[in-house]
Amino acid sequence: MAKDPDAYGFDTLAVRWGHHRGQEGEQSEPIYATSSFVFETSAQAAARFAGEEGGNIYSRFTNPTVRTFQERLAALEGAQACVATASGMSAILATCMGLLRSGERVVSSSAIFGSTVMLFNNYLSRFGVGVSYVSGPDPDVWREAIRAYRPRLVFLESPSNPLTEVYDIAAIAQMSRAAGALLVVDNCLCTPALQRPLDLGAHMVVHSATKYLDGQGRCVGGAVVGDADRVGRDVFGFLRTAGPTMSPFNAWVFLKGLETLGVRMRAHCEQAQALAEWLAHQAPVRQVYYPGLATHPQHELAAHQQCGFGGIVCFDLRGGRDTAWRVIDATRMISITANLGDTKTTITHPASTTHGRLTPEQRSEAGIGEGLVRIAVGLENLEDIKRDLERGLNSL
Repeated sequence: MAKDPDAYGFDTLAVRWGHHRGQEGEQSEPIYATSSFVFETSAQAAARFAGEEGGNIYSRFTNPTVRTFQERLAALEGAQACVATASGMSAILATCMGLLRSGERVVSSSAIFGSTVMLFNNYLSRFGVGVSYVSGPDPDVWREAIRAYRPRLVFLESPSNPLTEVYDIAAIAQMSRAAGALLVVDNCLCTPALQRPLDLGAHMVVHSATKYLDGQGRCVGGAVVGDADRVGRDVFGFLRTAGPTMSPFNAWVFLKGLETLGVRMRAHCEQAQALAEWLAHQAPVRQVYYPGLATHPQHELAAHQQCGFGGIVCFDLRGGRDTAWRVIDATRMISITANLGDTKTTITHPASTTHGRLTPEQRSEAGIGEGLVRIAVGLENLEDIKRDLERGLNSL
């Protein structure tokens, strides 16, 4: 293959990029299940440990299977470097630990994953890093927060989990750069198949590879993507020392997931759009949250910024938690689990699961009510998904 990933389309990169075929002539990427690597001489070992010579050293931070995943995801995101991690949360941790110092501040959207809030509030604060939150995607509110707090790092999810709020990444990136801040975007819900934040001006992208990058709910992993200095040196330096490492087997599974990423994301979008339109006409449903609906507040922005609206649909039910649980518990096919990005449709109650550790005030600020239900729309027959939801909706 040509050395420039720009010479190929997305689906070609997702299937082939990063695989450097070995002497066995293998068609599929091999799993290098080894903890260490052998050097030809003591001088070579010394040169590699000193960083004077490239090559494998120890699988905590250099492994050929993991490297293949890193190279492929970097190409898909249009990045220079990628660091694979043990989970999505360890990707965010590695980013913060690799880039932040005591006395610096993070400005973050309040509409982020519950565990990310806990990481920011309960653990970064121990190292003297302050965190301030911005409610909603209004660019003027973000501009004022960045001006007032002068952060080192700006963090957001777009679309957000679970309400699918869409943020103007290009505008916030411009504000961040003007203030000397680094913009980090969690691209978990879109993946590079639907959105490339680096092209919009973001400095870094983080992923929970556990979700759509895998696509079948098999393994846990994460990734940080960006430039050669901040990601390839600073974030990698933290991973090399602290060791939140992706295993070679998981990296191989994620490589298999990337091969079908474009096809799956197009199918998820098609299914989710149809389900959202159907839910909008169900009497017990107060509101449906999906960027593909014309009623979504950021519909036009999503259409401009993304090349698809994603696979996450949320809806708010009249009646609160009891009503939401009743609908969820009536399903027979859909999986009741907090994971997402699977070929199998999943359903959960965010207020008591993914965001259950937040205070009621924090959930209220993030717009997560007791009647909210999140569906990660899978690839089953759409009529079967509707029929499964109808059991609960018709009982209300």
